[in-house]
Amino acid sequence: MPIPVIAIVGRPNVGKSTFFNRVLRQRKAIVDPQEGITRDRVYGETEWSGKRISFIDTGGFIPEDVDVFNAAVREQSKLAIGEADLVLLMVDGRENITSSDQVLAQAVRESGKPHILVVNKCDNMKQDDQIYNFHELGIEPVLAMSALSGRLTGDILEAVAEKLNLSEWIDLEDEQSDLHLAIVGMPNVGKSSLVNALLQKEQTIVTPIAGTTRDSIDTLLKWYGKKVILVDTAGLRKKSKIIEDVEFYSTVRTNRSINQCDVALVLIDAEKGFNKQDRSIIDHVIKAGKGIVVIVNKWDLIEKDTHTMDETKESIRNQFPMLNDFPILFVSALTKQRVSGILKKAFSVYENYQREISTNKLNTFLENAIKTRSVPAEKGKMIRMKFIKQVSSSPPLFACYANYPKLIPTHYKRFMENQLRDAFNFEGVPIRFSFRKS
Repeated sequence: MPIPVIAIVGRPNVGKSTFFNRVLRQRKAIVDPQEGITRDRVYGETEWSGKRISFIDTGGFIPEDVDVFNAAVREQSKLAIGEADLVLLMVDGRENITSSDQVLAQAVRESGKPHILVVNKCDNMKQDDQIYNFHELGIEPVLAMSALSGRLTGDILEAVAEKLNLSEWIDLEDEQSDLHLAIVGMPNVGKSSLVNALLQKEQTIVTPIAGTTRDSIDTLLKWYGKKVILVDTAGLRKKSKIIEDVEFYSTVRTNRSINQCDVALVLIDAEKGFNKQDRSIIDHVIKAGKGIVVIVNKWDLIEKDTHTMDETKESIRNQFPMLNDFPILFVSALTKQRVSGILKKAFSVYENYQREISTNKLNTFLENAIKTRSVPAEKGKMIRMKFIKQVSSSPPLFACYANYPKLIPTHYKRFMENQLRDAFNFEGVPIRFSFRKS
């Protein structure tokens, strides 16, 4: 029996994301006084009464609004209700019932799912009487809470456990993923479209408007029996271009997703070409020590001949020579052209990311590398490389011991890295060396 899923729904700014962050004990969803911050379904897990529970945070529901975002958010809320084992309908205890509350209450009742009406922003006992104003919505039970202070949130979780008979749910084995895969890039390069293409369903909202995705959206994907956590992230722009607090927090979460992933798919817009910001993003991922697959998206929009792909790949690598060691794929998320090969390549890079080389093989490699090109003398000192071993993987770190490690020239360090890549397959993975005194 899978872990129970609870959808949190409500109109804008009733406190859904604040409650979501509180039960998860982390700031996963962006919270801001501005309405309409959350757009996609944001997933997260917590533990209560010794059982794991999954929560879905949704965007604010506004009925019959023709705005492209509000229409997409409504669809996301409906999908969350359909996916859930229990629905938490949240209302603002400081305000009267609105038409949005009534429409949502009807949708929750018609879903046939177990449900609870949560009256938020009841910050003290005097305000708890506000719950009586909401019985006319026809949702029982009606419970008071303050997500901001945490008051009575435990009572909400107890009510959830009781409604779901949580004690009867069987704990599954730990759902650790085989691969944590982040999709990053500039705004409007097609990250959410690629997520939907890989999942083969409309998991995240896609519009032609840059900046549609704000939170980092985690989704579990199964691929040939392997589990992948797929993370759609907000677009990364130059710091000087960030003018809103919301975009700032989106960028913080994207950077956190990069730091937590194993491999990053860095998307480039084929129409706009490879630019300085793309290079900056790739450089950030490499410095974070993550595996990389470069994805040139929107390839269907490019007029091409037999050599266009090779010429584009060569142009990108000429602009950023470090990418000689990283795979570059050409896809169209819209038409799903070559999308099927992305996960295969991502797992190949992940395998390289985890690779561990025995000390015996590494020292045989070192002997051959020195025979090919000995370390040049520096400042009248003869430098001898004596020993090498792998200190860690994910990313690979190698400790090289020498009599004068600080004198080893940069060009010889690059030579060592290139020789190591030739001897052992580290495609798509940044390699780190630590030169130490023997």
